[in-house]
Amino acid sequence: MPFYMFTGRYTTASIKSLVAEPDDREAAARKLIEALGGKLHNLFFCFGQDDIIALIEAPDDETMAAGALIIGASGVMSGGSTTKLMTAKEAMKAMKKAGKASGAYKPVGG
Repeated sequence: MPFYMFTGRYTTASIKSLVAEPDDREAAARKLIEALGGKLHNLFFCFGQDDIIALIEAPDDETMAAGALIIGASGVMSGGSTTKLMTAKEAMKAMKKAGKASGAYKPVGG
């Protein structure tokens, strides 16, 4: 299954709620992802621009998009993004494919 990285920023109201009543968001995320047929590998809380980062394995892009839509529709996040990840083995295949087709591309000014 493909891997994805989901990053998100909680709304101020969500953060206030978590401070007032701590809640295991990893358990909630795991339940959603498993209901969609995926697997949550890790959910990290973090400093910086994002509040959470989740490493997820999902059957396909549509499944991952469905999960992101559910989270977005819930109103708990003020923003987020999903990045599709590749294993090193998948990247090697892409590099080999690029090497074979690179002669077909003419760069700007070339």
